[in-house]
Amino acid sequence: MGQFIDQPLLLQIAARVKSLREARGYSQEQVYFDTGIHVGRIETARLNVTVSTLGALCRYFEIDMVTFFKID
Repeated sequence: MGQFIDQPLLLQIAARVKSLREARGYSQEQVYFDTGIHVGRIETARLNVTVSTLGALCRYFEIDMVTFFKID
């Protein structure tokens, strides 16, 4: 059995990461430089992001996971 991929969820995560990044005025390159995380792959939903990676991005954006997934 292969890895499960929930494409609609990945698209929601992609949009949220991009929104957080842009709201802070960060480029994809800046996030990569600061974290080592290639957010371009996340923002295009080409990467099945891990919980650990998502946690690292939340710390970087200074929010918790609940806030990340909160629907405005």
